[in-house]
Amino acid sequence: MFASAALCAIVLVMAARSGGPVRSQEAMPPPSPQIKAAPPTPIAIEKVELEGSNPWNPDWDVMIEKALPLELLSKDLGGAVRDLCPRFGTMTLANRRAFWAYFFQALAAAEAGLEPTADVRHDDPEVAQIDTVSHRIVRQEGLLQLTYMDSERYRCAFDWDRDKNLKEGDPAKTILEPRNNLMCGMRILENQIVTHRKPLLTESSYWSTLRPGNPSFLVFLKQMANVPAACSANIEQLKTEAQTAITGAEDRDSQSSEQPAADIAAESGSIAYAPALASMP
Repeated sequence: MFASAALCAIVLVMAARSGGPVRSQEAMPPPSPQIKAAPPTPIAIEKVELEGSNPWNPDWDVMIEKALPLELLSKDLGGAVRDLCPRFGTMTLANRRAFWAYFFQALAAAEAGLEPTADVRHDDPEVAQIDTVSHRIVRQEGLLQLTYMDSERYRCAFDWDRDKNLKEGDPAKTILEPRNNLMCGMRILENQIVTHRKPLLTESSYWSTLRPGNPSFLVFLKQMANVPAACSANIEQLKTEAQTAITGAEDRDSQSSEQPAADIAAESGSIAYAPALASMP
């Protein structure tokens, strides 16, 4: 009893000295990430000049920067993104966030012209596979041209059961909602770079625009022209190197397709006669 009274007295004295009630230490909320505005892509500037509006909402930059997983912000990824941002490993956290915001804007520019409702169905047999979720020919949809199959592969927030009765290009579709589409793209990229430890630019990328040997890679590089200055990237040099590599590959393909018929016959003949010679007594 005396101990309880003494404790109460101590509490009252402390309250009197502080001028208010004694409160237990409260957990401080985590600080909001420092957001740095990303510059507009060339196509965004062009659309403003020609159409008077920019389809890319700056709020999407903020959304991307706040949602970035720590793994994609690690300085250890400097090697993986070196081609597009040589100084990534030494930049401030705010600049690393801005780089990713600009990157996703450039990717959306190359893939969909920054149009959230972009919807494409390819007829090329190599691309026109069956979507395992919709059970229809695959359609690439939204800012990053994704598919309903990605909801299973990467746990993306696409709801086919809800969307299947809506018209193609309907902005109410979950796959066309900018946040859902961009967050799914972030998951895909994290899987490539962090989980599989592959570089940002690779021939096995989900997006053909990020495959250096593909002609559409040049479309992406064009949209990377305004990458944040803190990166110190030489995009023009990358474009020259990519163009040289692509042209060289096309020349080699052209030469092989134009190989003289006599040479082809000779090569095939030497192989075709081999079994006959072997069977002779």
